[in-house]
Amino acid sequence: MPARPELAPPDDAAIAVAMSRALTALATVVHALGDGEHAINFVAERTDDTFVTAQADLSVGTAPLRLSVLDEDDYAVLRMLLVFALEGSTVRNAVLVATTAAEPHPRACGWTVHGGWLHPMHTAELRQAVIPCPGVPAVEREVYDAPILPLPDPDEESPRA
Repeated sequence: MPARPELAPPDDAAIAVAMSRALTALATVVHALGDGEHAINFVAERTDDTFVTAQADLSVGTAPLRLSVLDEDDYAVLRMLLVFALEGSTVRNAVLVATTAAEPHPRACGWTVHGGWLHPMHTAELRQAVIPCPGVPAVEREVYDAPILPLPDPDEESPRA
């Protein structure tokens, strides 16, 4: 008997729908965060009892319209993990936290993944998640309610669309 359960790969159609949904989710998150420098952190607990993480730094502006990704590889990993989390067959729990550079303290909001979409985290849970460990030099983040992200239209997510 294996020490960990095996991951059963999802089918191609499920991955295609999840990819479309992940791209929509990331675009919606970036739009909700607005102008500024943002760090997006993602943590997922897989069904084989392992954890995977990703982090990407973004710079967003609207005048003129721009989105800059500091490291394309980091962003690709985050996007790929979000695809599998939204698809759901290989991920048990997942959280996406966005931290925006702001004065006097950075601001953070977060979403949990369930039901194939991102849902705002309760601020108390988020506050616990981002509190610095005692004795570790870290910047405290101001926690705020994450915006509710509108669900995508299922007709636009079809792998045939």
